[in-house]
Amino acid sequence: MVVVLVGDPRTAELAKKPSKEILEAIGRVTSKRPRTVLEHILEHGFITTDELKSLYGYNHPPRAARDVREAGIPLETFKVKGPDGRSIAGYRLPADLAVDASRVGGRRAFPKAFKEALLERYGSRCHLCGARMESRALQIDHRIPYEIGGDAAVELNVDDFMLVCGSCNRSKSWTCEHCPNWQQRDPSVCASCAWAFPEDYEHVATVQQRRLTLTWQAGEVPVFDQLKGEADQAGLDLADYLKERLS
Repeated sequence: MVVVLVGDPRTAELAKKPSKEILEAIGRVTSKRPRTVLEHILEHGFITTDELKSLYGYNHPPRAARDVREAGIPLETFKVKGPDGRSIAGYRLPADLAVDASRVGGRRAFPKAFKEALLERYGSRCHLCGARMESRALQIDHRIPYEIGGDAAVELNVDDFMLVCGSCNRSKSWTCEHCPNWQQRDPSVCASCAWAFPEDYEHVATVQQRRLTLTWQAGEVPVFDQLKGEADQAGLDLADYLKERLS
């Protein structure tokens, strides 16, 4: 990875001239967030996580970069010095990578019938945190991130997807993008991860962990409040208190 100072004359060398294919593909991207990122990169050569936050208000910059990649436009990630001297991420267009023609212009559109099939299989709840919610609040998510596994087949298969809430989807995106496998890109590693298959996994982003996510809703809330009160009296946080009781 290259490290440069913002404003350093060497940054011009990092602004690789994109291929004609990529430029034509960018012209077909219409979604606001990826279009905003791409227009900035075309004008300035690259965009940093600091700029995504300060200029465009994107509080989760990797998500904005992922939107570009999911629109079929590849991005390179490199290290750059921010205004305060900290090392931060920058994104730029590669000069020699092909676009994903099947996705140019936006993310894959899922048929309504496919979401209904997922709802029938898993119910109207987030597959990661277990919270029950209206179906419109649930998002269709690749179990194995598209950037690593691609689309396993032309025809959609409910086994390759799950329904998640927006909060869990953002958490998964951040964790996956900071996972060692994001560089290695081995689908088999993702296939044994809790973020892909919480019902049967061997690790959490390559770390040996086991997790149990519980959500109390509606009439269950008083039970949560009671347990929280007991934990406070015992001088423990709720997770440690529940572990102690279960033990």
